Amino acid sequence: MDRLSTQGHAALIAPSPMQPAEWQARVELAACYRLVALHGWDDVIYTHISAAVPDEPGHYLINPFGLRFDEVCASNLVKVDQQGNIVCRSQHRINQPGFLLHGAVHAARHDIACVMHLHNPNAIAVGAQGQGLLPLSPHALRFYEQLAYHDYEGLEMTEQEQERLLERLGQYPAMLLRNHGSLVLGRTIAEAFVLMEALDKACDIQLRAQAGGAQLRMPSHEMCQKSHQQLLGDGSPEGKLEWPALLRKLDALSPTYRT
Repeated sequence: MDRLSTQGHAALIAPSPMQPAEWQARVELAACYRLVALHGWDDVIYTHISAAVPDEPGHYLINPFGLRFDEVCASNLVKVDQQGNIVCRSQHRINQPGFLLHGAVHAARHDIACVMHLHNPNAIAVGAQGQGLLPLSPHALRFYEQLAYHDYEGLEMTEQEQERLLERLGQYPAMLLRNHGSLVLGRTIAEAFVLMEALDKACDIQLRAQAGGAQLRMPSHEMCQKSHQQLLGDGSPEGKLEWPALLRKLDALSPTYRT
């Protein structure tokens, strides 16, 4: 799906004055792209992170096709509609087939502001294992009984596959796309990023533990449920404390994301 070259049509719509809420969303989404690049989760120009435009139902921001994640900034993000058609004046195009997954998830989950789909190797490796993610760490317990799985069906996502994926995803915050990558949803951009970081660490820890060759020890079902509830806290969106710290790091290393 991600490597098809078909792209959205260039916009012919005159831009309207940008609202402060949209600009803030652009800055945060651009920061998310840069942080993904810093973590080494990017795949050259492939995969995507999308965010809903505040106060504009059915409009979303996504990366220009052909730019690396470390080249994404607030001003070059592209605004599209539910079908992936560009709805702002832009010199860039998007990978329209790559938006099919994002558009389907955004349409089905109105509680979600940000959808991240990556080809991070740790997630691909664990997703290729029959048992999937094991409860071996606090990072994994964040997703205990809250992680969906979807079998690989090829590059191009059909409407039928969209339906199957959404049925399996349900109300979960994350999914492992077997033999393909990861999918994480956030009520905020910050939440999507910290959940992806937790999922990637959980997969990394599992692979390291398995590489040791010794018998793995896992907490009881009761302890896993208890820890999961403790990690959820009061249920408010995650990342409120981590996100400002991550932005300070990014401002020191790569501040042009704000432009």
